[in-house]
Amino acid sequence: MAPKIAIVFYSMYGHVQKLAEAEAAGIKEAGGSCDLYQVAETLPEDVLSKMHAPPKPSHIQTLSDPSVLEQYDAFLFGIPTRYGNYPAQFKAFWDKTGGQWQSGAFWGKYAGVFVSTATPGGGQESTVISAMSTFVHHGFIFVPLGYKTVFGTLADMTEVRGGSPWGAGTFAGGDGSRQPTEKELLLATEQGKAFYGAVSRVNFH
Repeated sequence: MAPKIAIVFYSMYGHVQKLAEAEAAGIKEAGGSCDLYQVAETLPEDVLSKMHAPPKPSHIQTLSDPSVLEQYDAFLFGIPTRYGNYPAQFKAFWDKTGGQWQSGAFWGKYAGVFVSTATPGGGQESTVISAMSTFVHHGFIFVPLGYKTVFGTLADMTEVRGGSPWGAGTFAGGDGSRQPTEKELLLATEQGKAFYGAVSRVNFH
């Protein structure tokens, strides 16, 4: 049976959303399918307006109830960093998962991560490492991007780009104006393909 995969992300300015869509394209290229969910916003509209944040995409379902994820076998989480860690919106989501933690509803499910930071030293790796604590408490099995399918891109130093063996990534710039590059989107697509390749070998019941 093919694994049921969900891509769960938060994106204020659209950078992580673009990576999420590239991850989904990779899963599709590999022969799989997935559902996209965006984590619920916690900031009021007037604050978002002052931050010049665009409206959230209406075609992507907002995930408010974590029990929705119990039907899935594997997840790719798109996390924009805040000082090398989860943003408040994602933390608020995880804080709702006490029931799943207590019952072990996510135990043995698979998880990968992709990220967005403002700058090269802004937490591309530490954000994923910070997520490990949450994954361990829930019993997720972490699937990294690694180097196997993307060594050439990760080793290419001809241009600035996000991403690491921990997962795909993009740099948004200090003012959020920089958009994901072709190589960053390629890493996200390759991560989707590799992630599906890994979890599709598991015998899900």
